[in-house]
Amino acid sequence: MSSYRDEDEDEAAGEEEQVPQQVADLANASVPTSMRGIRSCKRCGILKTLEQFINEGCENCPFLEMVDNPEKCNLCTTAFFEGQTAIMDPRESWAAKWLRVDTYLPGVYAISVTGQFDREIEEELENRGCRWRCRLAGS
Repeated sequence: MSSYRDEDEDEAAGEEEQVPQQVADLANASVPTSMRGIRSCKRCGILKTLEQFINEGCENCPFLEMVDNPEKCNLCTTAFFEGQTAIMDPRESWAAKWLRVDTYLPGVYAISVTGQFDREIEEELENRGCRWRCRLAGS
């Protein structure tokens, strides 16, 4: 028995297949692993469970240093948010542009976030030139 192999297959076997960056980003998209206990990052609005924030931090806001720091996770996330939307291609999504998350990674984002950072964290974000999504209750 002989097996038939296409010449293109032989060439491709020696090369690693290049995945477009958009597909690679989507493969790394962060989604909540549970519907219970979902929290929102106060800066970018990405939704994850508290456990995910503790284990992985926030992909969009690594400078908040939430990994393995439950106290910082509680300061930088909130359970008070409204609505959610899955953003698969932030650069092309009108919803991502409307939410101002078009420069962030794919994931599930809150429509609006209620809360306030501690003054120390706000000053750090201002020094970095970062804006944040959380708003005071009632505003």
